Amino acid sequence: MNELNRFAAEMIKEWNNACNLDQLPLSDETSEFSEQLDEFIKQLELHRNNSTLPDQQTANQLQQHSVLLSQQWESILSLTETDEQRNTSAVPIGGHKLPPLPYPYKALEPYIAKRIMELHHDKHHQSYVDGLNKAEKEMEKARRTNDFALIKHWEREAAFNGAGHYLHTIFWNIMSPQGGGKPKGALLAEINSSFGSFDQFKRHFSEAAKNVEASGWAILVWSPRSHRLEILQAEKHQNLSQWDVIPLLVLDVWEHAYYLQYENNRGKYVDNWWNVVNWNEVEKRYNEAKKVKWKPF
Repeated sequence: MNELNRFAAEMIKEWNNACNLDQLPLSDETSEFSEQLDEFIKQLELHRNNSTLPDQQTANQLQQHSVLLSQQWESILSLTETDEQRNTSAVPIGGHKLPPLPYPYKALEPYIAKRIMELHHDKHHQSYVDGLNKAEKEMEKARRTNDFALIKHWEREAAFNGAGHYLHTIFWNIMSPQGGGKPKGALLAEINSSFGSFDQFKRHFSEAAKNVEASGWAILVWSPRSHRLEILQAEKHQNLSQWDVIPLLVLDVWEHAYYLQYENNRGKYVDNWWNVVNWNEVEKRYNEAKKVKWKPF
């Protein structure tokens, strides 16, 4: 048995033991993963029957494919966690993970293209997760070694990447292929109270998004300190905004969020984005935020 034969046999055994898709509910994510896993195992079987030694490129490609499948498998497993499991476990230092999208990449079309979602989630958001984990580990190392020479740099990296990670995590969840329309009930009443009407709120939020200088976000927040809703901008992810507030609705206006589809027409992107707003999720966030009771000043 040659080197690739052994490698392939071990990989096939590992994947067959690790992935028990029969125990998970059928979904678009599990179906797509099952197809990709079957194709990967077929490739391994093909290489295992080849008597020639592998070239380095082939071995690297197989290993990269395995890593990608591992990441997909972890995302699928995270979808099966209960709220209690997710909410009671502290994230270890440098242990942040890319959250899975709550819908397929193409689900928000025609308003947000599939390719944008693939790049935005898998590449851009992943880079913020990686940057945050790196910064946290470096700051932990600084504490352990008592060497704070680069602490300013790593604090800035944690601020930028951490804010990027958390805002994107909210962003995916406040959108839905069944989105659009207007909120209802207590949230709509709060919007009317804070902004005069839903139409005035929508115009204010849209103009804030369209006029973010360079890259950044428009953010609807609940302010426990003033006991009302507010609309904020953030440049990059962390600059020129406020503290002591809880984000409810966020809109990414970095160019990577829209340029492949809308080119330099940010305004059209913002106007179309309202068709995918998941008001049910925004209302859930509002109801939780309202539980925070601080003395107003």
